Amino acid sequence: MGISDRKEREKQEMRKRIISTAMEMFINDGYEKTSIRNIAEKIEYSPATIYLYYKDKDELLYEVQGQAFAQLYVAFMHYTTATDPMERLEQLLHAYVNFGFEHPDLYDLMFILRSPMNAVDENDWPNCDESFAFLVEVLTPVMDQLRYPDLHTAALSIWAFGHGLISLYIRERIKVMHLPDDQSKTLIKATIDDYLRLIKK
Repeated sequence: MGISDRKEREKQEMRKRIISTAMEMFINDGYEKTSIRNIAEKIEYSPATIYLYYKDKDELLYEVQGQAFAQLYVAFMHYTTATDPMERLEQLLHAYVNFGFEHPDLYDLMFILRSPMNAVDENDWPNCDESFAFLVEVLTPVMDQLRYPDLHTAALSIWAFGHGLISLYIRERIKVMHLPDDQSKTLIKATIDDYLRLIKK
């Protein structure tokens, strides 16, 4: 391995270390309470080292968000396995909500905080591309069975529906139902099933 190859590998390893540490601290300590200096201290480097890779905390959070979306995509691939197209859509929506149940703080970084979007170009958000494309792929063969007029309307509506449910749960607004946590999750899952029945022709 040449010197340039070794340096590039070292850069990639450092980038992974920074992202991994930042993700851990954003989740455990909160985004607002975590600073570039805190992250640098954790990995035992100077803040200047991190600034060689990321211009600010928003840009670093955007990279963390990208890793989180990679995990969501893997969850989609793992749980959406049925051969029946409509059953695949049901599995996908449940996989999305279950991801939020299992990773509430990570979901917060992905969808609730405005900060990572400060690092995004106008009208572009590549972090979500794979996951959203998967939703579109699952929807395409069942469009003739749904009440939506077109694919884009269907994709946005279904995504927004799942997001609304899990956001209410994560931000504890679901407590308005006055139900224990396990019953709240059961209710959310039942709501998904009922929603899917309602959108069928």
